[in-house]
Formats: sequence, structure tokens, C-alpha cells
Amino acid sequence: PNEYSMLLHAQLLDSALPIGAFSHSFGLETLVQNGVVSTVGDLETYLRTMLRASWSTGEVFGVKAVYEFVPQRQFADLWRLDSELHLSRSARESREGARKIGRRLLVLGRELHPQIAWQPLLEAIENGQAIGTHSVVHGWICHGLNVPLRVAGEGFLYGCVLSHASNAVRMMRLGQTAAQKLVAQMAPEIALAWRNVEELGAFEYSNCAPQAEIAAMNHETLYSRLFMS
Repeated sequence: PNEYSMLLHAQLLDSALPIGAFSHSFGLETLVQNGVVSTVGDLETYLRTMLRASWSTGEVFGVKAVYEFVPQRQFADLWRLDSELHLSRSARESREGARKIGRRLLVLGRELHPQIAWQPLLEAIENGQAIGTHSVVHGWICHGLNVPLRVAGEGFLYGCVLSHASNAVRMMRLGQTAAQKLVAQMAPEIALAWRNVEELGAFEYSNCAPQAEIAAMNHETLYSRLFMS
């Protein structure tokens, strides 16, 4: 398409999109079982912390990098950023989760939008130059659909909040209505988080959520698990 389609972008943000996000808790299940996150207030604190210290300062830079480097065909810089973001995740569970979701999104994206110029990304992944993590693939699709950068960035952050809130319903005493209310309350936070980083360059990312990463490392040691470890 030559114009931005709100409907195609909305489909990309649907929590029911079959890319496996519902299978990964990224350490949240450990925090719930250990009692660190046990109430709606705790979950809100977790979401705000991850939004401010990880998703907006780290993950979303994969989206930013696509918009910064693809128009100039600076693919080597994009592949480097993709790899660095991958390695910035301390826990293997976090790294593998983002990679698996990205690869599934890539397969689905090619089916839904074959008109997008996929070849550079596909070749880079095949040659081992790029990882193909979730945020980069998400950014590639948004860029290919002519989604404005601000909308793409805020949309990715919204997806992070939505998926974790939805997964929390499955592991704690939290109803669907309460979860959706929390997501709605986070909307201004999402917009502010994006404004705080939108002027930064792609390589000015940071990722500082050590408790969440340690929780992801400890996830495989839990007695029982609903999510992948």
C-alpha cells in the first residue's frame, strides 16, 4: 500500500496475533510465584518499570533503527543494532523469546504482506548477519506499511504492555476487565515513554531491568510453569 492503513496496523497490534507472545512471560511468572507481583497495584508497578527501563529505552529501538537505516539502505548498521539488542538481554530466556517471536512474526508478515521488500532482512538472517528479533521485524513491517514512526513506536510499546497484562490474567487473580482497565490507564505513560526517546539515535539504547532478567533466569527452576522457559 502507498498510504498508511490504520486497520492493517491494528491487526499487527492484536494480542491474538499468532506469533507466540502468549507463550512467554519473560520472567513475570517467576515474580508472580515468588509473591513480588501479587496484586493489580504490583502489576501496574511492574508494567511501568518495564516500560520506562526496558521496553522504551531498549526494545523499541529496534523499531527506530528500521526507520533510521532502511531508507538510506544502511543495512549493516541495522543488523548490528539487531544483534546488540539481542545480546543486551542478560537472560537466555529473554533472548530466545524475543528471537522466536520475531521469527514467527516474520513468517506471518510475509504471508499477510508479500508486497513488502523482505529480501534484505531474509538474506541477513539466513547469512547470520541479523537475529531477526521481535522489535526489528515489527519495525520492518510497520515501515513497509508506511506507518508513521511515532505511531509505530507507541504501537510497539502498547503491544508490550498488552501482552504482559493479558498473560498476567492467566497466572494471578486478575479478571479480563481489570487487565484492560490497566492497559487503558497506561496509555499516557506509553505516549510519554515514546516522547522521551523519539529524538535519540538508534544506538543510544539502554536496558536496565535487572530484577526482571534475574526472574527470567530463575524461571526454569520453578516447580510448575504455564509459560515457556
